[in-house]
Amino acid sequence: MKAVATKRYNDYSTYIRTTFGERVQKLSLDAGFTCPNRDGSKGFGGCTYCNNNSFNPSYCEPTKSVTQQFDEGIEVLSKRNKNQKFLAYFQAYSNTYGELQGLKKLYSEALDHPKIHGLVIGTRPDCVSDELLDHIEMLSKQKYVSLEYGIESTLNRTLGAINRGHTFEETQEAYKNADGRGFHLGGHMIIGLPGETREEILAHADRISQLPINSLKLHQLQIIKHTVMAVQLKRTPEMFNLFEMDEYIDLIIDFLERLRPDIVLERFVSESPASLLIAPKWGKKNFEMVAKLDARMVERNASQGRLYSPA
Repeated sequence: MKAVATKRYNDYSTYIRTTFGERVQKLSLDAGFTCPNRDGSKGFGGCTYCNNNSFNPSYCEPTKSVTQQFDEGIEVLSKRNKNQKFLAYFQAYSNTYGELQGLKKLYSEALDHPKIHGLVIGTRPDCVSDELLDHIEMLSKQKYVSLEYGIESTLNRTLGAINRGHTFEETQEAYKNADGRGFHLGGHMIIGLPGETREEILAHADRISQLPINSLKLHQLQIIKHTVMAVQLKRTPEMFNLFEMDEYIDLIIDFLERLRPDIVLERFVSESPASLLIAPKWGKKNFEMVAKLDARMVERNASQGRLYSPA
């Protein structure tokens, strides 16, 4: 049965219920990957905003096997819903950045778990070979598979400034290569990266809408302890424009109105652990932010894609 959308944007919960017929939850794991801008292939230090401890659950440790992480994670999450279905979320770092046979083994181990009903693979646009795309395409004929690229920005000057190690042109090429293969294509963007104006942020929506993308995650720039940005904020705070909460919500609504109307919005805000978060500190849970956005969209009579203009 198709779930009925109740929001003014294509929300991820409705998409999941429509796809699976019930709620399905992502189960994060850390399979011990790194990134080419960390290991010297393209650079060192990683992205200037990145501290994976800000989103890794406590059971996610690369010293544990995939199966052990799943079992421990399922035990924690199943306390809320014993019949819960799960998607294996390869989340930490670049989860296609490895030798092909090793990747195949990891993905197969995940899909062999009896409570795992699909894969979500987070990675970078410059870390997916044609051979791996062929394998992911094959897996998608058996189970649900989503490949999620970290886009972060559509501006090359920003990508350079945050030590991302790839260009937006490489992002476009990655989506082109993955398009039409039968698996879900997701993307991730950070809103408010240093040096980007309000109009440049809104223009991201126009460029993202031209990609063959099915879903999008957005979240505000957060300054996390033990990152390069934490040092930059202390030394050169003028680099940053950290939004007030209501300002951010209105910006996201403007962004959504320019976004292609069929793109599923998976998230528009993130909440890092208080022990790691430096700024901004809004003091709201994610569900409270969603409620504020929903109410503000009704107040403004706004809707996703209202101002979308095909190229």
